[in-house]
Amino acid sequence: MSTDLQVLFTPIITPLCTVLAMLLGLLGYLYGPYWGVRKVPGPTVIPLLGHLPLMAKHGPDVFTLLAKLYGPIFRFHMGRQPLIIVADPELCREIGIKKFKDIPNRSIPSPISASPLHQKGLFFTRDAIWSTMRNSILSVYQPSHLASLVPTMQSFIESATENIQSLKEEDITFSNLSLKLATDVIGQAAFGVDFGLSKPQSTSDSVNSIHSHGKDNTDVSEFIKQHIYSTTQLKMDLSGSFSIILGLLVPILQEPLRQILKRIPGTMDWKVDRTNKNISGRLEEIVRKKMEEKNKGSKDFLSLILRARESETLSKNAFTPDYISAVTYEHLLAGSATTAFTLSSVVYLIAQHPEVEKKLLAEIDGFGPHEQMPTAQDLQNEFPYLDQVVKEAMRFYVVSPLIARETSKEVQIGGYLLPKGTWIWLAPGVLAKDPKNFPEPDKFRPERFDPNCEEEKRRHPYAFIPFGLGPRACIGQKFSIQEIKLSLIHLYRKYLFRHSPNMEKPLELEFGIVLNFRHGVKLRIVKRT
Repeated sequence: MSTDLQVLFTPIITPLCTVLAMLLGLLGYLYGPYWGVRKVPGPTVIPLLGHLPLMAKHGPDVFTLLAKLYGPIFRFHMGRQPLIIVADPELCREIGIKKFKDIPNRSIPSPISASPLHQKGLFFTRDAIWSTMRNSILSVYQPSHLASLVPTMQSFIESATENIQSLKEEDITFSNLSLKLATDVIGQAAFGVDFGLSKPQSTSDSVNSIHSHGKDNTDVSEFIKQHIYSTTQLKMDLSGSFSIILGLLVPILQEPLRQILKRIPGTMDWKVDRTNKNISGRLEEIVRKKMEEKNKGSKDFLSLILRARESETLSKNAFTPDYISAVTYEHLLAGSATTAFTLSSVVYLIAQHPEVEKKLLAEIDGFGPHEQMPTAQDLQNEFPYLDQVVKEAMRFYVVSPLIARETSKEVQIGGYLLPKGTWIWLAPGVLAKDPKNFPEPDKFRPERFDPNCEEEKRRHPYAFIPFGLGPRACIGQKFSIQEIKLSLIHLYRKYLFRHSPNMEKPLELEFGIVLNFRHGVKLRIVKRT
């Protein structure tokens, strides 16, 4: 009888066990990351989606809302992947500085996993390669070198102001203009190339010499369009390419699906892959031309890196041609998109606050004749209110509201024991709106950054970290601030800006690797007399 039962049930039990094993494996895959951090508080998780519907509803403000509900350390599930969000300045210091050896790398989110072009720069490289690259690149950002770039920045900014005068439209999309300006400046500083984007109907011999076959300035514009497209497709929500969305939900399937979709014309993955290949090809061409050049006196970033590569065996191992292209492109991205966003934010906010504008104009006009160019030292010391205005704009619109980190070993943070491989993301966007450190956080009040005011003195030193903190902080922050200040001085010497009635209020933001204005910043220009 038992033999008969065995014969009867074996065909049923075997596939049933297989199905159960597969279900257990699937549940383990989906909920394994959650299990290690389950004690950290957070909202109820929707299977697969995690907390992405909350992000779709509230945008980047979701993290401020959750911090109010769950405290300064909480769980947020980006699809399957749990993030430990840290919104406390002291904990941020602990993670970014005190325990840096235990949390040295950035976690690589789905949008970056879908874009190999963005993975080999300084931002996402890891461990020894990152350390070698960083030490080599730091030499580029010495104060003396930054000071020598002021005349270059000046020439492009003057071209941009001339370009404004030639515009016939009543409304200008200032965010586009600032992106062209920032791209020109970083193009010269990073590549030694004049893109010519901010010049009125300009053509650039430097650019044309880079490209062969008689390509003209429209070719350069196409390169910049591809750069912008590649960057804006790095979405952190469910509006990205299908492979990015799948990477948020089931990461193990992201790369196999991307390999399939990038071969199907018309898909977003196909478009992104073609765009990234075009960008990579152009960057490799620029790198090759630079390597062939005999001008050893060039001081652009690429030339300095290539010289470092020739002189240091260790640097040569880290800076292979593909890494050189990636880190150079990373400079284009970091030096254009983020700088343009901040410059647009400042002008937009000043246009809303006439009392700030009046005080800023008095400081700029009081510096000296309008043809007098500020030096790097002047920018640092002679414009204290401008410094406060820029900082307050960066607090009001935090271009990088989250900073990614990943534990390399088991580590205790905020009373929670976090396993190796935990994604810890600092939340400077939440810190910047915390009334404990910034009373009345929704008011634009530059004076809060006055070194002599009580609010500034009481504030935690790591409550304001727009460039990150510790060894992984942005190494180009002084370059960016120098460019923003110089741009604002030149612009406000000649013009005032007013909001266009055709611009939405409040401004809509897109949440990607960095924030972006969904519809741009539309302004009207008033020439100063």
